[in-house]
Amino acid sequence: MSRHVHSGDTEAREPLLTGDYLETHEPDSDEGEIIFERMASNITRDAAAGTQRRLTYEEAVEEAGFGVFHWLLLVVCGWANASDAVEILCVSFLLPTARCDLSLSSSDMGLLTSSIFLGMMVGGYLWGYLADQRGRCRVLVVSLTINGVFGGLASLAPWFWLFLLMRFISGIGVGGSIPVIFSYFSEFMPRLRRGAMISALATFWMAGNILAAGLAWMVIPRTWVHFSLGSLNLQSWRVFVMLCSVPSLTSALIFRLLMPESPKFLMEAAREKEAIHVFKVMFELNMRGKGKDFPKFGLCISSKPRGKTDETRTRGSQRGRLAHILIQGLMPVKQMFKGPLRSRSLVLLTIFYCISFGFYGLWMWFPVLFERMESGGGSPCANVSLPSSHQNQSCYPVKTAVYMEGFVIAASNLPGNIFTILMMDHTGGKALLSGSLLLSSLTVFLIYVIQTKVQSLVLSCVFSSVSVITWNALDVVGTELYPTQLRSSALGFFTGVGRVAAITGNVVFGKLVDTNCAVPVLMVSALLLTGGLVALLLPQTKQTELT
Repeated sequence: MSRHVHSGDTEAREPLLTGDYLETHEPDSDEGEIIFERMASNITRDAAAGTQRRLTYEEAVEEAGFGVFHWLLLVVCGWANASDAVEILCVSFLLPTARCDLSLSSSDMGLLTSSIFLGMMVGGYLWGYLADQRGRCRVLVVSLTINGVFGGLASLAPWFWLFLLMRFISGIGVGGSIPVIFSYFSEFMPRLRRGAMISALATFWMAGNILAAGLAWMVIPRTWVHFSLGSLNLQSWRVFVMLCSVPSLTSALIFRLLMPESPKFLMEAAREKEAIHVFKVMFELNMRGKGKDFPKFGLCISSKPRGKTDETRTRGSQRGRLAHILIQGLMPVKQMFKGPLRSRSLVLLTIFYCISFGFYGLWMWFPVLFERMESGGGSPCANVSLPSSHQNQSCYPVKTAVYMEGFVIAASNLPGNIFTILMMDHTGGKALLSGSLLLSSLTVFLIYVIQTKVQSLVLSCVFSSVSVITWNALDVVGTELYPTQLRSSALGFFTGVGRVAAITGNVVFGKLVDTNCAVPVLMVSALLLTGGLVALLLPQTKQTELT
């Protein structure tokens, strides 16, 4: 899947945060200052080093080659991404049956779907900051473990409030792994293949979506799939929740036992020997069978090791240490909205809010809407006159068609993923992001307008396919707009903003789905339209170097 670079793309390939770029292309900076300075590739070689070369990060990645290591990395990181999708989306599939066992109203279901997003909002920035300070791999192990352990414990919760709490804590783990996994993965990739490979990683969200839908289809309608644990009767939907925790736990184990730390992070942390070892592992796997020896070179590393600059300041009172930690934790946010990064941060904040409200607000309610379509045979909003209380409605026998339709919608992600992989390095993330948001807006509006179940299913599949292009493009653009010192913190912050939007969307749907279904659906369409127009203000990042 080679990508050709045209001579006209010289500007696009330049780093976004070098001195030249900021001088000529960032007139909106408050003071014209440069926050981050990347070592240029033509850095003067150290005479004392003799004949040993000293390589920048991008040069070292190119020296390590591209091959088996990167494909294995794609599978491992992809499985982690898929496990997050399974954990998030499993709630939407259990609602049609769990609502009876837990005696849930529509408002309760809105709180339940929001709980994991509330946890993700808390965890997103926290884990992102720790990943920038302590390392990507370590944070991934901890966050994936929290996700899997508490996701599994939720299946044993006999009361709604306890189930809600377990889902919240599980969400704290999910909030860490989603932004960090893309930072980690991107920092192993050669520049010319980065866009396509990040798009390929994003397709594993589809795999997780299909896995969750397939498990729901196979397990939840089989009411005989249950067993007793003391006084607790584990119905089929509880068995489904337990199975959904397995991917996160296995992914945490793989990262703990097999995966190296990001070489980019190691270089920024002035850990040269460890970074060279990682490049050596990459080289040996990629060049296996080719008879090549690992070349000797040094690295252009950061002059300031992380975590040691302000150590002496923290030796004071407990209150002083806590204040220092709080200030340090909020520093990345201040840097994101300062100088040359401010405009792109404001644009991304708007986009994350719009797509998260629209996608999660609608997607998490698809099974419930399709259950209503099965009962009424019309559009998703055809049965708003139904009573809002579900206590007198039976959840059994389970409507198998609801889960079959969920599986079909999940599988419809595939065309969008293939399109993204093929087009990302040709068109760039900005064009795909804006275009897919605008098309998603139109699709959601048409979902409201149409009146038959078949039409609703077809348009829902189109929305699924187009919206996944948006997420894939956002994953690529987000990793390329910020330097290493801020990358995970920025993605964690914007993920947190997205979770606020997802919570809002789910609460709005829960409150209005029984009384005025048109309001949340049309809100989704309007927000997606806003996001598509705002995305046009982003800089082009096609094949840019990571700073």
